[in-house]
Amino acid sequence: MLSRKQFLALTYLRTHPDAQQRLIVSATGLSLGSVNTAVSELTDKRYIKNSHITPAGIEALAPYKVDNAIILAAGLSSRFAPISYEKPKGLLKVRGEVLIERQIKQLQAAGIHDITVVVGYKKEFFFYLEQKFGVSIVVNDEYATRNNNGSLWRVRDRLANTYICSSDDYFTVNPFEPYAWKAYYAAQYSEGPTDEWCMTTGAHGRITSVQVGGSDSWFMLGHVYFDRAFSKKFRAILEAEYNLPETVDKLWETLYIEHIKELDMRMRPYESGVINEFDSLDEVRVFDPHFLENVDTDIFDNIVRVLHCDKDEIHDVYPLKQGLTNLSCHFSTNDGEYVYRHPGVGTELLINRRAEVDALKAAERLGLDPTYIYEDPEQGWKISRFIPNARNLDPHDPNQVAQAMQMARALHESGASVKRQFDFFEEAKRYEKLLHQKGPIDIPGFEEMAERVARLEEYVRADNTPICLCHNDFFALNFLIDEKGSYSLIDWEYAGMSDYANDFGTFCVCCQLDENEVDAALAAYFGRTPTPAERRHNYAHIELAGWCWYLWSLVKQSQGDFVDEWLYIYFRYASTYLDRTLELYEKDAS
Repeated sequence: MLSRKQFLALTYLRTHPDAQQRLIVSATGLSLGSVNTAVSELTDKRYIKNSHITPAGIEALAPYKVDNAIILAAGLSSRFAPISYEKPKGLLKVRGEVLIERQIKQLQAAGIHDITVVVGYKKEFFFYLEQKFGVSIVVNDEYATRNNNGSLWRVRDRLANTYICSSDDYFTVNPFEPYAWKAYYAAQYSEGPTDEWCMTTGAHGRITSVQVGGSDSWFMLGHVYFDRAFSKKFRAILEAEYNLPETVDKLWETLYIEHIKELDMRMRPYESGVINEFDSLDEVRVFDPHFLENVDTDIFDNIVRVLHCDKDEIHDVYPLKQGLTNLSCHFSTNDGEYVYRHPGVGTELLINRRAEVDALKAAERLGLDPTYIYEDPEQGWKISRFIPNARNLDPHDPNQVAQAMQMARALHESGASVKRQFDFFEEAKRYEKLLHQKGPIDIPGFEEMAERVARLEEYVRADNTPICLCHNDFFALNFLIDEKGSYSLIDWEYAGMSDYANDFGTFCVCCQLDENEVDAALAAYFGRTPTPAERRHNYAHIELAGWCWYLWSLVKQSQGDFVDEWLYIYFRYASTYLDRTLELYEKDAS
């Protein structure tokens, strides 16, 4: 085994024979005394002769030779919205070079040709790298449901003397080397406070603790190197803990920190500016002022065309909380703040965008949605005004619910119309057809429940309720209340000519109202106590809304989207109100 000073001196002499000791001092950061000692020791071991490395020296370096590199490229990079909606962040061109391509070239320049790229989000965008650079592609199909520990799990058998890299880093100088002494994490220094992961080190630079946030501290940034000893121990930890529920959301770095006493990793300092990670559009524009001019994306072209602004006006771009259907981000220009909505995966199967445009224009005329600016009826992207400091409606505040119900009543009685028809039962049948295209629906009790829903639908149709324009996604998160207390009803994707009770049913299900809240909301809608027939009809639409959105969730899930607890929420309301409402209808029919 080589000491650190022996390793540094020997690797330098491998590529710089005849180097004077002062050059070794300058290149390695060792003191002149340490270099003198190392050269003497290496000579005694016959690893060098007359400042030239010997075959024995090459053999001594063999355990330290880097075997391979793994580039993690599976994530969505949501903080880099909206560009990441169209292509993965690692494929963006910065200062004239594609980020991941530049990194691959730097690895290959260091003699590292065994390179694996772990992909997930928009994985097909990376496949060309296999042919162009000879890399190996590994697909992480859990990228949307697990943190980056899932990517290392996919390649755990490849962990040896291995560089672990992020696809979206930009190194101003090549940080990779063909030989490395010990496992390390790259680091840069923060003068003043930082929110980064800050490290404390002990003897010989070993990392002893890591904490989020600090001041005047070295922090984790950039690539990582696993040596064989680290890889063996980390792989064992990963295999032991991967299937634990609490591991799902953990970064692999979190697992490392939790076992930091077992895992020997050093801090590798780099000068400021060598390693660059971009967490936002504004950050990359500071690094590359011409980035927006050269970026290959339709999104900014859309913004420029609709708002008649220049690309360099666009700033303050950040993702907003994502819904179950679409991706959205905030941005500003010289004229104000806006929201760009990008349609989610598979929405072309679920949404009629031309009908949505018609509904948005009607809502704008009625004063229900003053945020609307433009939507592309073919591709589904939309630009809206951003309401600063807006809050969502509280569905458990009776006064706010009453305001929402009055808005629903105004919409239903407006006489506005669109060409699209929206019926919960028919929409659910469409989603069921989409599910059957993927194979049998083998959910226990599904067919029996579907038959009972169909029986309820027959009763509901016999009510002969007139149809009107409905929002059909009418719930708390689609209401924005501004600082003056004005209400806006947004997101008209499912709007259409429907039974008036559609909006009430959706509100009760999606706001998870209890029985007393359901009755209070219904009274607020009518402005009086509803009749038994009105109550029964609206209860039925709680069931039909739950059933429709339950099947919608199954479709989204079949497409690989994660709908979280909503799948069960929709099912629960469908099931609960199916029994209750069928009983009411059948009692009156007998």
